Amino acid sequence: MGVSVITGDITRIPADAIVNAANRSLLGGGGVDGAIHRAAGPGLLAECRGLGGCETGEAKVTGAHGLPARIVIHTVGPVWHGGGRGEAGLLARCYRNSLRLAGAHGCATVSFPAISTGVFGYPAEEAAEIAVAEVTGAALEVRLVAFDAPMARLLQAALDRVGVS
Repeated sequence: MGVSVITGDITRIPADAIVNAANRSLLGGGGVDGAIHRAAGPGLLAECRGLGGCETGEAKVTGAHGLPARIVIHTVGPVWHGGGRGEAGLLARCYRNSLRLAGAHGCATVSFPAISTGVFGYPAEEAAEIAVAEVTGAALEVRLVAFDAPMARLLQAALDRVGVS
């Protein structure tokens, strides 16, 4: 349907699905993960406890609790180790698996953060290229949500290179 870049707080942007850049435990953490857990409230943590964690590149669904969405899709991005440990493929799988789950749950809109670019250390420009490559052509409206202007510029530049705006 379409891809857009938004600068802001992913926890405040209404969508059918919000993607959480989670850690393997799914029990909250720093960055986007911590912000989503704080905004959703304690019900999200309680629901995540029952999921048994999540492997890198995979995704799992919970309710959105206090967030402006129907569901949260938790995906675990790769930690950057220099690019020689399959990080690009794992990051791409995060986007593909999240889109698959959004579609399976009848979502028309999904908001993605810049997965793995925070504490996991993935180079932002490369991560932006992977994100755009994976969401372009999706059968739903995709919002790539950047927390700051530099990441938004990288995402928009990647969209412009593939002719999507």
